[in-house]
Amino acid sequence: MAKTSPGEFVRQVRVETGKIAWPTRAETVRMTIMVLIMTTVLSLFFLGVDQVSGRLVKALLSLAAG
Repeated sequence: MAKTSPGEFVRQVRVETGKIAWPTRAETVRMTIMVLIMTTVLSLFFLGVDQVSGRLVKALLSLAAG
């Protein structure tokens, strides 16, 4: 495989960077809000699952102990 010179590498990087479809500010804000909402919803869901499973394990252990 042929080696690429540093100058050629930088040129290739600039060409490839120009092909990127960068999001607008509005898209970035909208996606950030969506991520924050989904993170909150999922954290509440997993909190609920953790609470229910914790109580279930406690109940099962209390049956086994007593």
